[in-house]
Amino acid sequence: MQGSHLLAEFFHCEGDPDLLNRADRLRDFCLAKVRESGLTIVGESFYQFEPQGATGAIVLAESHFTLHTWPEHRYVSLDIFVCNYSMDNTPKAQWLYEQLRHAFAPRQPLCRQVERGSLPAKPEQAA
Repeated sequence: MQGSHLLAEFFHCEGDPDLLNRADRLRDFCLAKVRESGLTIVGESFYQFEPQGATGAIVLAESHFTLHTWPEHRYVSLDIFVCNYSMDNTPKAQWLYEQLRHAFAPRQPLCRQVERGSLPAKPEQAA
């Protein structure tokens, strides 16, 4: 199994405030973008916090997508993991990330991409 794992944080978000504050709006947006990406949804759960904020998880046939919002800090954390077993789904994950970055409009986005499931090169044996 090999896969790509995108771990992102969006600081100082200036996009649609409903995406930060309303789980129903966040759910509709995320489900639509995942479908547009070509990834396969097999389950989902979103939760509205009081007085504000939302969290969501979408289970994918290819793995998962989660995000959490803190409107009071204009902050979002997200996690997109796709397996690349039968095909390279990395471009789909990257496209989804870009859609989210555009919608939340963070002044300071931070994203790390980790390749999963590959053994590191064997260290040299001491002579």
